Amino acid sequence: MPSATTALDRALANEQEVLTEWVQLQLTSHSLRSDLMKESELREQSREFLSLFKPALATGMSFSTASNEWASVRDFLASISRSRAVQGFTPSETATFVLSLKQPIFNRLRKQFESAPSELADALWVTTTILDKLALYTSELYLKSREEVITRQQQELLELSTPVVELWSGILALPLIGTLDSARTQVVMESLLQAIVRTSAAIAIIDITGVPTVDTLVAQHLLKTVAAARLMGADCIISGIRPQIAQTIVHLGVDLSAVSTKATLADAFTMALRKTGSTLTPTVKPA
Repeated sequence: MPSATTALDRALANEQEVLTEWVQLQLTSHSLRSDLMKESELREQSREFLSLFKPALATGMSFSTASNEWASVRDFLASISRSRAVQGFTPSETATFVLSLKQPIFNRLRKQFESAPSELADALWVTTTILDKLALYTSELYLKSREEVITRQQQELLELSTPVVELWSGILALPLIGTLDSARTQVVMESLLQAIVRTSAAIAIIDITGVPTVDTLVAQHLLKTVAAARLMGADCIISGIRPQIAQTIVHLGVDLSAVSTKATLADAFTMALRKTGSTLTPTVKPA
């Protein structure tokens, strides 16, 4: 193991030569996304990796996710993985950054051990093991970063899909579109309660015209939202009760008798105006 590691270290002795060959391989491979990364950025990342990889390799310690000797390499790969996940690279494209270093190193190892096949095999095995572990580590970090990006985007979409609109002084409307699950109910509830506090609204209209189906779970989520709004001093009206939804609610035995319901948002708005003592007078055009 030490001799093979030393041979690998010698293969990287001419760092500039290795860097040039490695970058050229990446530029000609299908894994490079020229639309996502400039050549100068790729070259700088490759140079920095080699400058960290050589000292870690010289310690003679095998790569691990816990060893202090490889901390700088791990931190650098974590940075690369996060940036490429955000940029839109695939996991294989990200891992290839490390794996493509094999060919320049293998070429130099073959020259070192032209007459010593056994030592060449040891050196190739050590090189493969180290770079494969680094590539796997990079892929794991990429997937973790990608999951974080997706989770953040889902949260942002949830927030965007639950707008609270002030229809009139003291009257809010919360149009819901799509499936209402537990996670979204929490966002809906928080958005509505914050709007009630901000506007001192007395009435909140929850419009479910855009909710495709209403089952027992969805009905329970709606009731929880209504109850939370009442604790904040606002009455709720549920609008968008279509005939098929009404039949489903009756069939499920869900009790919405304590909640005001209307077929359309317009009907709910009219009821809200009446409850707040407000009126709208149609404009009569002169003959």
